[in-house]
Amino acid sequence: MMGSEELAGNDFASFEPAAGCGCDMAVWSQALKDDPTPWLLEDSSPAVRHQALRQLLGRTPDDPEVVAARAAAVEAAPIAPILSAQDPAGFWVRSGPGYGPKYRGTVWQVMFLDQSGADGADPRVYAACAYVLSHTQAVTGGFVASGSILDAPPAPAYALHCRHGNLLRALLGFGWHEDVRVQQAIEWQAGAITGEDFDWYYRSGTSGPGFACVANGQLPCAWGAIKALSALARVPESQRTPHVLRAIEQGVEFLLSVDPASAGYPAGRGKAGPSAYWFKPGFPSGYIADVLQNLEVLCELGYGKDRRLQNAIDWLLARQDDHGRWKNEHAYTGKTWEAFDRQGRPSKWVTLRACRVIAAARA
Repeated sequence: MMGSEELAGNDFASFEPAAGCGCDMAVWSQALKDDPTPWLLEDSSPAVRHQALRQLLGRTPDDPEVVAARAAAVEAAPIAPILSAQDPAGFWVRSGPGYGPKYRGTVWQVMFLDQSGADGADPRVYAACAYVLSHTQAVTGGFVASGSILDAPPAPAYALHCRHGNLLRALLGFGWHEDVRVQQAIEWQAGAITGEDFDWYYRSGTSGPGFACVANGQLPCAWGAIKALSALARVPESQRTPHVLRAIEQGVEFLLSVDPASAGYPAGRGKAGPSAYWFKPGFPSGYIADVLQNLEVLCELGYGKDRRLQNAIDWLLARQDDHGRWKNEHAYTGKTWEAFDRQGRPSKWVTLRACRVIAAARA
């Protein structure tokens, strides 16, 4: 187990300056009705300010303003309330795999801390990651969606693309990419997509090759695909094996098999069409994905200028208000330790997400 001094924080976050954000702001911001960056950089929201400095303005991790914003974020919402609810052993609410209770249990907090830009070197974040790796990972390498209250090893039948992808992305963001268990989790994710050397597929539970999922009537699940690819997108390019590259290629092909603006992916169990949640950009992100997150992962993988994204980009731009801001249309109101946003109100978090996509598409 590596020490906290070896953690890189979550600076593997998507849309780092190398993706073309900071120096091209004058170009991409022309697509907006107004410039929201002064709003995003307000001291009153240090967690947003920290990420905006890094991902929109291209500041380096050691920039004094970035360092100050990250330090302030630890003492403010949403990071501080989440960490204050943590048990000293590293879990939230109860021991075990950590899926339950939904949105307040352990796995959700690791995901939300990552999305909020928490520091992987923080001992409490380190303890949470260590706990997940000790209690949530099946012997196959997959992270499970189990609400069991037992400390026994979780059954591999509950490993799903969405849960696994979200947790793997967080662990990679918090700097655990060299840990052998995380390496095993990367291989599980690739195998669960391609079907190569994949021996642990339960039609009654485990996500299977081609993004098949019991929750989607055994049809390919685009939400699961987005979460899985968001994890693999954080694997450093120099460490992407041929198997991981094939999984990414297969996933991108699936996500671009329909117009992302339509979200017209397979919908099982008698559903007449895509879930309404596809068209409600929100924050934080659980197992549900939206059109904006589809754009995020495709941009992160280098497809920001692909013409097949244009309708979805236009859809996104049309949802901004006159101040160049976006609403939180899925805010998990009353379900999390701390309210990230007010439902239906202009959201710094969703606006930050949207600006990162526009920056990547217009860079």
